Amino acid sequence: MSRFNASFEIHVHGQVVLRPEVTYLQLQDALKPLWRYAGSKSLADAAKSSYEDEPGIHLNPHEHILQMCWTVPGEDDFRQTLDEVCMNLNDLASAGAAIEVTFYDAEFDEEEGAPGSESRDDFVMLFVGPDPAAIMQVQRDILVQDMVNLMERHFDGAELGGVVSEIDKLFAQRFDDLVNSLEIGKPPRGSGGSSSGHGGGRKPRHLH
Repeated sequence: MSRFNASFEIHVHGQVVLRPEVTYLQLQDALKPLWRYAGSKSLADAAKSSYEDEPGIHLNPHEHILQMCWTVPGEDDFRQTLDEVCMNLNDLASAGAAIEVTFYDAEFDEEEGAPGSESRDDFVMLFVGPDPAAIMQVQRDILVQDMVNLMERHFDGAELGGVVSEIDKLFAQRFDDLVNSLEIGKPPRGSGGSSSGHGGGRKPRHLH
């Protein structure tokens, strides 16, 4: 699939711990929407990133970890590919994990752009896991880390126990609501929503 004039450079970054019994063939099948989108015939063919300094898509067979630091040219339709991949990874993951996806506007030039013009950059945070509880756990951990980092500018870390406790209450209530609505029996979507990067400074290409 040729995308020489693609609207975006799309960077996928994340680390997913897989179940010990997961094989490379199972992973290749789960990631099939990704490598087919890249126009490849297998995961091995697509694993290399568009940028040589990025490790691409790699399976650590000893630690059972899928590592992704991979860029591909594409369009907005890549979002549908991400939904499919997250659903597939839910079946292979042994714990909750976050996957960061950044869409870089390939046509925007910060230096030569018209005054007041904005890029179409966007950022999406996706979540995968073996069940809703695992997904909520990683969502909770990221939120707590973000809130503590923000509030430690003004308060000592020891003063923030109440804030963390309130976040835990919110997630406990969300989980209870999920159980009570019987949605616990449905396959978790593995998607945690998105936040737009429009109008702000451009994110660095590497999200290490």
